[in-house]
Amino acid sequence: MDGREQLRRYLEQRREAGERELVLDAMTVDEVMRIVSTGRRPPVTAAASAPRADPPPPDDVAADRGADARDWRAVLTAADREAADAPPPAAGPAAGPAAGPTPLGGADRGAAELPWPSGLVVGRSDGELFGGPMAQYQSLDDIARAVAQCTCCPLAATATRAVPGEGSATASLVCVGEAPGATEDQTGRPFVGQAGKLLDKILGAIGLRREEVFICNVLKHRPPGNRNPLPDEVTACSPYLVRQLEVIRPRVIVAFGTFAAQTLLQTRESIGKLRGAVHRYYGVPLIVTYHPAALLRNPSWKRPTWEDVQYARRILDGTGL
Repeated sequence: MDGREQLRRYLEQRREAGERELVLDAMTVDEVMRIVSTGRRPPVTAAASAPRADPPPPDDVAADRGADARDWRAVLTAADREAADAPPPAAGPAAGPAAGPTPLGGADRGAAELPWPSGLVVGRSDGELFGGPMAQYQSLDDIARAVAQCTCCPLAATATRAVPGEGSATASLVCVGEAPGATEDQTGRPFVGQAGKLLDKILGAIGLRREEVFICNVLKHRPPGNRNPLPDEVTACSPYLVRQLEVIRPRVIVAFGTFAAQTLLQTRESIGKLRGAVHRYYGVPLIVTYHPAALLRNPSWKRPTWEDVQYARRILDGTGL
């Protein structure tokens, strides 16, 4: 497969994910598609040509860019050479300080340098997340025991073990995924398969150990065959997740994947539209990113995921809001 075809497929994947800008090249998807079609690059603006200050991604993220990424860049480089005889763009005013926040991947924002825009808001910061029967569970252990005995949906009858979640009861960061997989179903622990190993690397890249955070899923039992959660199942399991968040009261929540993001933010927006903003869940900053399992299928999403968790780290450090 030549570089142009690789780049075309990459851009199609980004469009399907709801992306409209390229993080690595400070160019819109449509601009690069025109390069692929015509071999001529549009004029470069001062903001787009400004050097980036991104810190390097973790080793496993960089490795996955490999030879294919260089082939894509070769296409862009060749387009630059072909356009060398074109008249230079008219000189414009020098780029000044950014006037305000721009979405993730915007040409005016060095990665994780400027505050992200505000996103959706769910609940009030001074309000109790959940009342009624759930208020009786005063600790994560109480919730885990309740989950183990839960029969609110049919999943308990088909699962091997409940997977309530694990980690620190005083965690500053809570990671929320979709549902347990086969390995999790056998062990009763969340994120311990291949996706879990990648999550450990992601956390390590921002200086956190698994034991320091709390990791859980929207669903507490595995759906048969790893199928998508059903609405009734999400409704049955969500109160346990909400109570876990209320007991922990983290400083940041990271929602990994579409179902976690849509459940917490009470929306049907795509993950591509939810990324790149700081949402609020009962006053707690919430960052949306791709699920580690999706990264195993599509390594090109590792770079944006790295930027998302990097920003979550900034919020923990008090520099992201």
